[in-house]
Amino acid sequence: MNANEINDTEEYRNSIKTVDSDGKRIWIYPKKPKGPWTNARTYVSWVLLAVLFGLPFVKINGNPLIRLDILGRDFYLFGMHFTPQDFYLFVVAMLTLVVFIALFTVVFGRLFCGWVCPQTIFMEMVFRKIEYWIEGDASAQRRLNNAPWTAEKIRKKTLKQALFILVAVLIAHTFLSYLIGPERVFAIVTSPPGENLGGFFAMIAFTGAFYFVFASLREQVCTTICPYGRLQGVLTDNDTILVAYDFVRGEPRGKKKRTPAKKANPIAGIQAAVAASDASTGVEEEAPLQLLGDCIDCTLCVQVCPTGIDIRDGVQLECVNCTACMDACDEVMVKIDRPKGLIRYDSHNGILQQSRKIFTPRAIAYSIALGVLIIVNIILFAGRTNVEAVILRTPGKLYYETEEGEISNLYNYQLFNKTENLYVPEFRFPDHPEAKIQFIGDAPELTPDKMVKGAFFILLPEDKVKERKQSIKIELWEGDKLLESTETNFLGPIK
Repeated sequence: MNANEINDTEEYRNSIKTVDSDGKRIWIYPKKPKGPWTNARTYVSWVLLAVLFGLPFVKINGNPLIRLDILGRDFYLFGMHFTPQDFYLFVVAMLTLVVFIALFTVVFGRLFCGWVCPQTIFMEMVFRKIEYWIEGDASAQRRLNNAPWTAEKIRKKTLKQALFILVAVLIAHTFLSYLIGPERVFAIVTSPPGENLGGFFAMIAFTGAFYFVFASLREQVCTTICPYGRLQGVLTDNDTILVAYDFVRGEPRGKKKRTPAKKANPIAGIQAAVAASDASTGVEEEAPLQLLGDCIDCTLCVQVCPTGIDIRDGVQLECVNCTACMDACDEVMVKIDRPKGLIRYDSHNGILQQSRKIFTPRAIAYSIALGVLIIVNIILFAGRTNVEAVILRTPGKLYYETEEGEISNLYNYQLFNKTENLYVPEFRFPDHPEAKIQFIGDAPELTPDKMVKGAFFILLPEDKVKERKQSIKIELWEGDKLLESTETNFLGPIK
C-alpha cells in the first residue's frame, strides 16, 4: 500500500482544509502541541527571535551589520557597504540563494517553514501562545467564540487583541530598523508625527499589516500565499525527507487493542493453529485474519495541525513540517506500548524500502550548480573595490596635438566612494609612466558614499602613441593603497 491508496478519491488534493465547498473560510483551532519536538522548536525560536530583534543594533567598525534601505538605495551586509553600483553582486547572491533553497527543499522539504520561517515562529511561538494563555486550548477557544458576548468574553478578547497589537507594533518597529536603522526609528517615535509624516504612516501601515497577518490571515499565508509552498510541489520527490506518516506500519487503521511490541505476535500462532485444525478436520481454509496497523485513528495528529490537514493522507502543500503531529502521535504510541515514529522525518522511499537516499541525481545537480555559484560569489566579492571608477573618452571629440609635441584626449569620469572614508586619489598610468593628467577644475575629492563627476585630459608624448587607437590603463591610489583600476581608449594620429 502506498500513500495514494489510503484515500482513493484523493479529494484532499483538490481542496484545502481551511476553505469549505462554498469557498468560505474554516477557522482552524489547533490543539496545543507538547513533546520533545515542540520543545526543540521552542528553544530554536527563542534564539531566532533574539537574533531577529537584536541584529539591527549590531555594528561592525561603526557600520550596521545588516541594513536594507531600499528607498535610499543604501545597503549594508556584514558591515560591508553596498551601493546600486554593486547590483550585479546582489543578482548573483540572490541566484545563489534560490539554488540553495531548491537544493535544501529537494533534500529536506519544507523544514525551513517549520523551524526558521518568521511567519511560523511568530504565529506558533508568539501569537498562538498568547491565545492559549488567555483563551485556553482548542476546545476552550471554540466554546468561547460560540458563546454569547459576556463580560468574561469581552475581557479575554480585548486583552488578546491588545497584546496582538502590541506585538505587531514591536515587529513593525524592528522591521523598519532593518530598512532605515534603529536611530531613525527612535527619532520618529520620539518626535511629533508632523515632523516625520512618512515614517509615522509607514509604522502605522506595517503595524496594521502584521496585525492582520497574525490575527486574521494566519495559516492562509502558508497554504495559499507563500510562493515557497507552491515551489515545494515541484521540487520534492519520493526521496525527499519530510514529516511523513508510515502507512506501511500504520495501515489498516483501527481502534482495537494493540499488541505490545515486546511480545510475540499471537496472530501468526492463531492462524497456524486454525490451519492445523482445519487440516485435521477437513474444514476448508478461510481467509487469513488481517493484522491491524499501529494507527488507532485517534485523529490527534489532525487536531494539533496548525493548517488543519491529515498527515495520513500523504504529502500535502499545506504541511509546513512543524512536527506537532509527530509529538502527538509519539505520545499515543507510548500509551499503547508501540514504537515511536509512526509519524516521523522520512521519505516515501524510506518508508517503503527502510533506507534513505539523500544524494539523488537532482540533489547532486543542484549541489554542483550551488558550488559553482559560491565560487563565482567569492571571486566577485574578493574583486570588489572601495572605489568604482567609470572613465570614458568624451563622445564626439578627437585627439589634440599640443605645441609641446604631445597628444591629448579628453575624458569624462565618474568616481563613486563606497566607504565611509575620505579619499583624495592619485591617478597613475602603470603602462605609460610618461603620461600626464590635467583636470578641468579641481582634482576630485571622494567624500563618503558620494559620486563625483568631472573631466580631464590625458597627454602622451607623440612618439609613445604607436597606434590609431590603443588601450591605456588608469589606477587610482591613496598613498600606497590601490583603490581602483580601469582601462579606456586613447586616440592618436594615423602612423
